Amino acid sequence: MLSSEVVLSGRYRLDERVATGGMGDVWRATDLILGRQVAVKVLLPSLVSDPDFIARFRAEARIMAALRHPGIVQVYDCGEDDLPDGGRADYLVMEFVTGQPLSKRIEAEGRLDVGVAMSVVAQAAQALHAAHLGGIVHRDVKPSNLLMQEDGTVVLVDFGVARSTNVTSITSTNAVPGTALYMAPEQAAGRPVSGATDLYALGAVAYCCLTGSPPFTGDNPLQVAVRHLDDPPPELPHDIPEAVRVLVDRALAKDPADRFSSGAAMAEAARAAVSESTLPTTVVPMATALRDAGPDTRTGLPVVDPPPGRRRRGKLVGALTAVLVGMTALGAALGATRDANTPAVKLPTTAPVVQPTDEEEAPPSPQQSAPAQVPSLRPAASTTRPTGSPSQEPSSPQPTESIESPSPEPTTPTPEPEPTGSSSSPTPPVTPTSAAPTTTPPADTPPGTGDGTEG
Repeated sequence: MLSSEVVLSGRYRLDERVATGGMGDVWRATDLILGRQVAVKVLLPSLVSDPDFIARFRAEARIMAALRHPGIVQVYDCGEDDLPDGGRADYLVMEFVTGQPLSKRIEAEGRLDVGVAMSVVAQAAQALHAAHLGGIVHRDVKPSNLLMQEDGTVVLVDFGVARSTNVTSITSTNAVPGTALYMAPEQAAGRPVSGATDLYALGAVAYCCLTGSPPFTGDNPLQVAVRHLDDPPPELPHDIPEAVRVLVDRALAKDPADRFSSGAAMAEAARAAVSESTLPTTVVPMATALRDAGPDTRTGLPVVDPPPGRRRRGKLVGALTAVLVGMTALGAALGATRDANTPAVKLPTTAPVVQPTDEEEAPPSPQQSAPAQVPSLRPAASTTRPTGSPSQEPSSPQPTESIESPSPEPTTPTPEPEPTGSSSSPTPPVTPTSAAPTTTPPADTPPGTGDGTEG
């Protein structure tokens, strides 16, 4: 009979029993030689009495000791020792993992969050992939064999022992009820097992995480095994994302060929499923937008709509631009109508409107200000002139007492068309406040020039 303070092989002191399973008891122990904490699993006496089992068990222990993966419990040693009461203890020394069995977590919470469940599946599947590459099939993947550490790390334990028991069917004398709840159909039927067998069991673990119970239950292990063989798994709750549903359904396929091709493929699917389930539905990845956008007719490149804020700013800028263009066109049309008989061209600008002072002269009439050469263009946005003396505007000379045409030869005056119903010349431009004052030319103005103030 084992108890605390028992030292196995003069090296491993049993300190506290931490778990009891179908294969034996697990003890927290101390390696007295290396001075470190370890886990010692002492096999049941019924298993120790089978020489074939002991041979397989030790062979698997050596294989597991060579396997290195953070998601797989490290195997340090195995041995046997005679007990003080005359009994015998065969044991396996492993890394001591501080954590809570997944079964306890499910029991406490009922259903786990989808993200937590998929994290467990991804880590366990990756660990199984490493074991399968080493030629190891676990055969007993279940929540109690998955330890969850405080930082979320998942460690799969009990490698080697499950393999060595060679549990091929639910009717085997070494079968345990916990195994039946997660056993693959081929394993329950006694057919050859493979890595796909572990992936089925992990799919059943995922189902348990998402619902709080295994996919199949029954009054006895045989009834459960039959349901694994024939029944489809019950539908998952409606709030489970579609990608997660697909993953679980594929892992629980009855035919091993219909399951994931490897643990690595299942791990990748679990990571993708949790990423898709947490992505906001209003967010469209840029790759999808580029794929769905039509090509630009000029460049042939995909066209992607700008963000809504930028579209609103673009529309506002476009509207303002249209208004400014319209105002510019209207100003140009009005200026063209007003100055139809004026040789000078006035372009609209944004110059401020300034009231004329008493010293400013009225705009000259077409006959007074029309020199023989084309005057230079100056910008003018309004109907008023800038403040200052008339002589400061080189492009629009004001009338003086001695205005003469620079032409060497006199020209024949062109009579000015008389407006209908009035003998006066065109009305000078008017400012927003009042009309500009006019100046009467002297009597010796050359014939034919006109002063624009008649009548």
